[in-house]
Amino acid sequence: MKLNRLAAYAWLVVAANLFVIVWGAYVRASFSGDGCGSHWPLCNGEVLPATGLAKTLVELTHRLTSGAALLLVVDLVWRARKVFPRGHRVRRGAFWSLVFILIEALIGAALVKFELVAGNASIARAFVMSFHLVNTFVLLAVLSLTAWWAMGGEGVRLRGQGRVGAIFAAGLVGTLLIAVSGAVAALGDTLFPASSLAAGLRQDLSPAAHFLVRLRGLHPLFAVGIGIYTIAAASYVNNFLRPGLTRARQLAGVLTTIFLVQLGAGILNVALLAPVWLQLTHLLLADLFWIALVLTSAASLAPDGATVEQGEKLNLQAALET
Repeated sequence: MKLNRLAAYAWLVVAANLFVIVWGAYVRASFSGDGCGSHWPLCNGEVLPATGLAKTLVELTHRLTSGAALLLVVDLVWRARKVFPRGHRVRRGAFWSLVFILIEALIGAALVKFELVAGNASIARAFVMSFHLVNTFVLLAVLSLTAWWAMGGEGVRLRGQGRVGAIFAAGLVGTLLIAVSGAVAALGDTLFPASSLAAGLRQDLSPAAHFLVRLRGLHPLFAVGIGIYTIAAASYVNNFLRPGLTRARQLAGVLTTIFLVQLGAGILNVALLAPVWLQLTHLLLADLFWIALVLTSAASLAPDGATVEQGEKLNLQAALET
């Protein structure tokens, strides 16, 4: 695989979107979501507000960087159309990246217009945030695949893959569940901070606690259980079902490493009562884990190499001969 100019640009677009995502989490953690009032796309009714309020600057920065990320994706679509022929997977990936980043902008506008920001602790905010998070992850997936394919990565083939497709589908859906529960947990930590670890545990277990507080206790359970399944599944596929795919096996190793670092960050996040800097680090690691999982899945489902059925027969034959 080769990092050509278009692939390098595509990875730059991925990095820019990662920055926007992390900064968006800072907007939530710093209660700056209403920094521009309920105005969108204007900020407090102006293009560039004169106020020096910190939360206005934070929210305005988020809007400007989000707009820049959108323009980068538009440029990516244009570049892909210049380099690759009609119907090529890179062109399709760039197109769907544009679709999902536009949806991202509409969800952000809805959060502001309906005032689902700052201290709002409603079910509606939790639902819209969860939908926002899922769309963000899909956007990252499509952008990363576009960059991967621009480097020469194989397309994804689902037919004839046996159990591999189902194994990775479960991991991808499970990881989205982890992400949604993490978003709810982060919102609960922001709106209902605990004074100590013991106080936080009492909050989580109290039937009188706000639903955001009660739900945040599910995130560690989901993260550990589904995370272990995902790395075990990736290792199983690439060591037994698709042993000939070197890149997939390497990516599975990266996935395992990120999971272990993320697990440590999660434990530290709980112990330190979720400081903002660690929340942002935790989110960035979650994004990187998702990207690694998407690429591992794509590489494992590539059409080159032996099919799953052939691989299983070879493994069985080798086992019988030994």
